[in-house]
Amino acid sequence: MALINLGPETEQVEYKKSIGELKEGIISIVSILNKHGAGELYFGVRNDGTVIGQEIGESTLRTVSQAIGNHIKPPIYPEISVKEFDDCKTVYVKFQGERQPYLAYDKPRIRVSDEDLVMDQDLYDDMLRHRDDKRKSWESQTSAYTVEDIDEESFQKYLIKAKKAGRITFETEDKEAVLKKLDLMNGKYLLNAGAALFCDTGINELQMAKFATDERLTFNDIRRYTGSIIDLADKAEKYILDAMDWRAEIKGLTREEIPEVPVAAIREAIINAFGHRVIEASQSVEVAIFKSRIEIYNYGAFPEQVSPEQFVSGNERPIRRNPLICKTLYFSKDMETFATGLKRISDYCVEANCKFEFQKKPYGFCVVFYRRGSSDLGSNTQVDTQVNTQVVPKYNEAGLSERELKIIEFCSSPRRKAEIAEYLGLKSVKSIKSEIDHLLSLGVLERTIPEKPNSSKQRYVVRK
Repeated sequence: MALINLGPETEQVEYKKSIGELKEGIISIVSILNKHGAGELYFGVRNDGTVIGQEIGESTLRTVSQAIGNHIKPPIYPEISVKEFDDCKTVYVKFQGERQPYLAYDKPRIRVSDEDLVMDQDLYDDMLRHRDDKRKSWESQTSAYTVEDIDEESFQKYLIKAKKAGRITFETEDKEAVLKKLDLMNGKYLLNAGAALFCDTGINELQMAKFATDERLTFNDIRRYTGSIIDLADKAEKYILDAMDWRAEIKGLTREEIPEVPVAAIREAIINAFGHRVIEASQSVEVAIFKSRIEIYNYGAFPEQVSPEQFVSGNERPIRRNPLICKTLYFSKDMETFATGLKRISDYCVEANCKFEFQKKPYGFCVVFYRRGSSDLGSNTQVDTQVNTQVVPKYNEAGLSERELKIIEFCSSPRRKAEIAEYLGLKSVKSIKSEIDHLLSLGVLERTIPEKPNSSKQRYVVRK
């Protein structure tokens, strides 16, 4: 039987013989995205287009999906399926994205003919400027929604609050007139920012859960809502307030109810999560309530060039991912525009003696409030690291560097030195020799082949 041929590779079509070339495939996806914004990838096809097929098990598609999710930034959401040609099965990946420049394994690539080349700095900078141009931003584009789609309760609640704050002084309450004054309309249609703020567009999603312990295993309650930002922020605040413990203090003849986490800090964290997330990615704001902590997470990584501490100290200028939404929330005094949100959270918690933490995640940002009686942290801290603090806290007292903490997190599974260096963005394994040796000497890491320290098959893993 003659083998089927799909034709030659092009600038938008890539072939790999099997998912053994998964890393190379991911690099090709990013290269194509940065050049054309869309493309196709087949696993099980030679580079001349001949279909040879590959074995596909229960976890094959999931393996491909997870690798794409872990190693492409900003994230994409491809179509991954099995395509059959006679008796040959292939893994087919169809992808697209509009948030160039994309990175594969923290490096930008560009497609030239059928090659994937490292992008030069000038082109990378140009793409970043284009992506950050607010005229091209998602929130400034015209939506399909009109004033008829506005949630009346959310709109009135916002308007009353903004007028009470004294930041909206015009008398009209006509929805169209108000939204035009707020620069949230284009003709008869709302901009995406206006739709996100006041309509149940479906693009805003809130996920909330209460867990039985401190792990994401057994939950006592789980809820999911879509709606306007105004409505969902209220729902998130109420959910947390209902779940918290409160204590009573008698002051003279007055009984005062004291929450374990300051209400003002919670409100600030929630509105920041909605205001600063990457909305167009359609990812949820997440509220997770554990036995010892409360987490509020938004999709959209914290700016790499700065740390939360710099904003807490008040020495940083604002970086607004959604300036129209932030400006609108400023008028209602839900959000300030001077990069003071994290400082206010810090001030509220310090005053109430509430332990808290700011966590930079690979794809998002998380505010963690520790509940009364929690022993997870000894003092108020703001964490500027992408290290998972649930993995490494027991090593903090050893005075380890940030790079060493990242190595610990990465080596929760066995890793080669070359993989560790690449994860850290380093070109040579020699660059991490001292860190590896230090962690070995502390007994934090161990070799998978103790008798062969220099073997190419050697892996390093966190000692259990």
